[in-house]
Amino acid sequence: MDLKDRLADRVRSISPSLTLAVSARAKAMKAAGENVISFGVGEPDFATPEHIMDAAREALEKGYTKYTPSSGLSELRRAVCSKFRRDNGLDYEPSQIIVSNGAKHSIFNVCFALLNEGDEVIIPAPYWLTYPEAVKMCGGVPVIVKASKKTGFKITPERLRAAITPKTKLFLFNSPCNPTGAVYTESEVRALAAVCEEADILVLSDEIYEKLVYGGAKPFSFAASSPWAKEHTVTVNGVSKTYAMTGWRIGYLAAPHEIARAIDSVQSHTTSNPNSIAQYASLKALSSPEAAVEEMVARFARRRLAMIERISEFRGAYCIIPDGAFYAMLVVSGAYGKKFGEKEITDSVSFSEALLDAAKVAVVPGAAFGADDCVRLSYSLSMRDMLEGLDRIDAFLQSLR
Repeated sequence: MDLKDRLADRVRSISPSLTLAVSARAKAMKAAGENVISFGVGEPDFATPEHIMDAAREALEKGYTKYTPSSGLSELRRAVCSKFRRDNGLDYEPSQIIVSNGAKHSIFNVCFALLNEGDEVIIPAPYWLTYPEAVKMCGGVPVIVKASKKTGFKITPERLRAAITPKTKLFLFNSPCNPTGAVYTESEVRALAAVCEEADILVLSDEIYEKLVYGGAKPFSFAASSPWAKEHTVTVNGVSKTYAMTGWRIGYLAAPHEIARAIDSVQSHTTSNPNSIAQYASLKALSSPEAAVEEMVARFARRRLAMIERISEFRGAYCIIPDGAFYAMLVVSGAYGKKFGEKEITDSVSFSEALLDAAKVAVVPGAAFGADDCVRLSYSLSMRDMLEGLDRIDAFLQSLR
């Protein structure tokens, strides 16, 4: 028997990451000496602030290299509680906080702890590509609900209500959103929470981009919608995006007591504790003034405006203006049916491949996010490279016949 046939069904159902695939090809071309501009993998292009790195060095010097509790350092969990109280008006006990190896790990832990075989999970599209894969790996069934461009890529209460069935276990919510940059208002969040309460379904709210908002947008934490919402929502966050700490791999969640205990049990048997040194660095990040964060957000805001302005000059593509994160979805379906050389562009994958071949620009196909009429652009690259890349995209669009 072929070894591939011996793989578990749950593994064979996983779709490969188009984000990482595009990034890998772009990096290979760069390594070969080609001048490639990448709008691909989303992470801040800033160094981790020095005071956070100093905290890691100090932890090393003091020998803090041993196991910690599986749910994370007690002082870090207390700092997370302070963060939720300060930023979101939510009161949690340290026992309700689980620190994990990145927000992605936290999301998987939630799915693993909550989902039984066949449980349905409602996921608005466009969605972060890991959501449906995490659900499938844990035996759940992703139920994809399209968010309209007319609503700024935000799901409405009516669409959420229509997707709920007796098998619905969980609503997976993300604001500010990857890949669209959509930020739900307080009233919009409360309206969705009311639907979830009517149906008595649980909520996983991914708020990792919470601090990266622009133009007066104000994110609102799902769990703050009502006492019921707080007792039925698991909120996931982390230090990766806010503090330019993607490689440190520290995420965290706040959950009702029973769910937190279950997730702690799961984590104790899978990874044990997150990296001890990264935890001490994260403690410093969450406990310090955020001047470096404010400067990073200001620079992202300038790039966002420059990107929106340049795209407004495109012929044959446009974007829905993003209010958060550091992404924009470029609608490129106007190019479908046209040709690059002898090759016809039929979808977001063929568009992205042709763009990389012709213009040496890497973007992520919208198919990865459930939006095949778009490609995702990140503005987490230098202003100079971003504008040069946008010029190349514009020229590529005009070259299609």
